[in-house]
Amino acid sequence: MNEKYADLGVPRRIWAIAAIHGEVEKLATLHDHLAGRYSARDKLVYLGNYLDVDSRDSGVLFDELLAFRSALLCKTGIEPSDIVHLRGPMEEAWQRLLRLQFSPSPAQALERLLACGVAAYLRLYGVSVNDTKSMARAGSLAITRWTNQLRALQRTIPGYEPFICSMRRAALATSPVEAKKLLFVPAGFDSSRSLEDQGESLWWTSAPFRISGRAQNMYSRIVRGFDSVNGGALLDEAGVTLDSGSGRGGPLVCGCFTPNGKLVELVAVGNQGVLETAPFEREAANDTTFTEEHATPKPASNGNWEYLREATG
Repeated sequence: MNEKYADLGVPRRIWAIAAIHGEVEKLATLHDHLAGRYSARDKLVYLGNYLDVDSRDSGVLFDELLAFRSALLCKTGIEPSDIVHLRGPMEEAWQRLLRLQFSPSPAQALERLLACGVAAYLRLYGVSVNDTKSMARAGSLAITRWTNQLRALQRTIPGYEPFICSMRRAALATSPVEAKKLLFVPAGFDSSRSLEDQGESLWWTSAPFRISGRAQNMYSRIVRGFDSVNGGALLDEAGVTLDSGSGRGGPLVCGCFTPNGKLVELVAVGNQGVLETAPFEREAANDTTFTEEHATPKPASNGNWEYLREATG
């Protein structure tokens, strides 16, 4: 992996998890399921937007992410580069907040970052939104001291700063049979630009999520984890949306892809830990829905993937 993009190579399968938005119980249930399915030569990609603005146990969700990563790494053949966390709109907003002193209009910049959900990270570190707004109206020197304090708060919780700093903008997998790549992004993609020139389009864009022009020749599919307008999952197009409304009343969804872009399985976790998993055929995509009426009940998770550590000694 480089600083911006994760190279997934030519994996066997890629498991991609949509925006979580603070649903720690759903995530733990999904982790339980993946623990028994994930194997060497697989890749796991989290597509960003991990926290929820109103959640009061954001630290628990981060702990779940870090603990499951550690558990997977205990399995034979699993490398650290096999598990990738993308920087969603919320995480990008947090990174920009840490550089607020460089903004020509800090107060206006802060309002935009708050609209993107940065309050979730302020809450994580116990920082008041009102105090943040007051600081944004101070001079650049005062803002610099304050952002340094935010960085110090991030370092006080073991593992959090390396975790956030390891997040990438996008991830790419290489097909063994064709030149096109499979691309994973947090929230958007501008088909008129190269990946290197996407800028804010990866996180914030008003354009519809459609793959056309040059992008069609470069990518077999582009998969995103968050839809800002909450339009639901879109699974049968070249541009795949996995966001089914986790944190907004919908299930948390994970898609399993082959490196040539085929969506071979869907996993969804609804309320009360209800989990559904099913094979996915492209031709039947419009008939595939994830509602709790059609789900097979499964008890809520209690961290049963702990056996991964025991099995490997």
